[in-house]
Parts: sequence; structure tokens; C-alpha cells
Amino acid sequence: MKIGTGGDSIVNDLQIGQLMTAVVSCVPPDADLASVSRMMRDRRFSCLVVEEAKRPLGIITERDLVRYMADAFDDRERRSVIAAQVMSTPPVTVKESDTLYDAMVITRAHGIRHLLVVTDAGKFAGLVTQSDITKAYFKLFEDLRGAIERSMNERTQELLAANERLKALSLEDPLLNVGNRRAMEVDLGHTHAAALRYKRPYSVTLFDIDCFKLYNDHYGHLAGDNALKLVAETLNRSIRATDRLYRYGGEEFLVLCPETPLEGALTLANRLIESVRKKGLDHCKSPHSVVTLSGGAANVGDHSSWTEVVGLADKALYEAKNKGRNQVTFALND
Repeated sequence: MKIGTGGDSIVNDLQIGQLMTAVVSCVPPDADLASVSRMMRDRRFSCLVVEEAKRPLGIITERDLVRYMADAFDDRERRSVIAAQVMSTPPVTVKESDTLYDAMVITRAHGIRHLLVVTDAGKFAGLVTQSDITKAYFKLFEDLRGAIERSMNERTQELLAANERLKALSLEDPLLNVGNRRAMEVDLGHTHAAALRYKRPYSVTLFDIDCFKLYNDHYGHLAGDNALKLVAETLNRSIRATDRLYRYGGEEFLVLCPETPLEGALTLANRLIESVRKKGLDHCKSPHSVVTLSGGAANVGDHSSWTEVVGLADKALYEAKNKGRNQVTFALND
């Protein structure tokens, strides 16, 4: 493992193909659920992949079975059930060439323990579990710590470089304890690719604290940091369980809303803006007298990249500011 190379190299050295289990038991979508359950019990599997023509359609985990059993107690008429009725779909996938960092972001964002690995053609290649990712992460962390200790008395520059690599493993903004910009880009990239592949919706809203430079100038940067923390905590408590919050940069935040059309994102954005306003944090340099947010929303549409979606949200954000702030506007797809 190289210690003196660029800051991003360490998280790109270890790829998913090196972590995944290539030999994975699969079942067809019409497999009888009783047989699936017995297979998982007898072979002590935590999950089974549902595939058709070598392409993953979904995954059946212990959580899916427990959910089905709970529903079954309420529905005594259920008899024959097949795998496709129980599996989680669309599946969350990564590619063999994706990195350990990618896998960490995706499992954290979706709150899952299993990642299906596919080829560039979308064929099923293997399975990576949260346990695989955790073991690889801690081994990498220990290797870096060892490199730091060996360098401490000899190579100051390599020590600094190794510390930068440790920072590169972080998923969260250190001040606000929400997702950082790098994690956001990975999450958006995977969300956008899945949306195009499975024709599923998603929306983003970009928020900016109104007149924040004036707030810092008047109250001081320590107060500005506290205001940022308050806004981040308020947004984090107010978003839905499926939404993901990231610090976009400076005083800007991005909320990613999977499986959500534009109308749903606008409803959520208005609620978030009102939640921040109700905190009543004094801002005498703002026309609203308290700290407020402006927002711009956009959805996936037929855009070829997530950067286009965020770009539309950014334009809508500026429109909200021009209209008087403390509101959200939206961008329509061309």
C-alpha cells in the first residue's frame, strides 16, 4: 500500500470486486417462499438474491421475511407466495470497480446490510455485506495508523499525507455531523444511475441560509457556526427517514429525496423552511428578523447526470432569493 501518493488514492485502491462474495445462492422470482425460507434456515443464509436471466431483480433478507410474517398474521387468506412478492426491489447495486468508500456511503444512505454487485452490463456478479465493508474499513484504518506511527519520527510530509487520507475516509462534515460533500456526490451518482436504470423518481432541494454573510459580520463567526449547527439539527430532525441530508458547502445544504416526485419534495421543503423560521434565531440584518432558508427544488426528469439536476435546483434557489427569500421555488424539466 502506497503512503506518499495523492489524498484520494487510498479509498480508490480497494475495490468492491476484492471484497465481494462471488458464489452466491440465487432463486428465480417465482420460487416458492416456503422453499426460500427453508434454504435460508438450513444453510444459515442472511439473504438470497432474486435473479432472472443473470440480472438481479431484488433481494430477500431476514428483515423481508419478518415483515411478511407480521403481515401474514393479519391476512389468514394468504396461501401460496413466491419470492417476487416478498423481495426488496429495486435492488441497491454497486459495480465491481466501485470503491470501499462508495460502498460505505451507499449502505449508510440506504440503511441496508447487503449490496448486490453487478457488471457494467447489469449482470449479477456477487454480494457484499456490511460485515465485509466493516472489516475492510478497519483493516485499512489500522494500516494507515501504522503508517503514521512509522513515519512520525522520520517523514513529516508523509505523516501529513497519511492524515489527509484518514480525513478522506470520513462520511460526515466534522462541524455539523451531517453527510459531507464527497459522500453526497457518491450517493447522488448511485441514486441517479438507479433512477435511470429502473425508471424511478427522485428529487433534490438545495437550501441556503439567507443573508448569512451579514449574520457572520454582525454576530461573529462563532455565532455563525452555532447557527449552522442549529439549522443542520433542525433539518435532520424534520426530514423523513428515507431522505438524506448533506452539507453542500458553506451555508448550503442539499436534501436528497429518493422515490419522490417534485410535488413531494416541495411539500417537504416548505415544511423544512417553516421549521427553521420557527426556531426564531435572531438575525437583525435579515428582512425577516430571524434566520431563514431559501430553497430550490428539481427532479430527475430525463437528465443524463445528477449534476444537471443539482444545477437546476441551484437556479431555482437563486429565483427564491430574488423573490424575497424564506421560500422555495422549483425548476421545471425542459
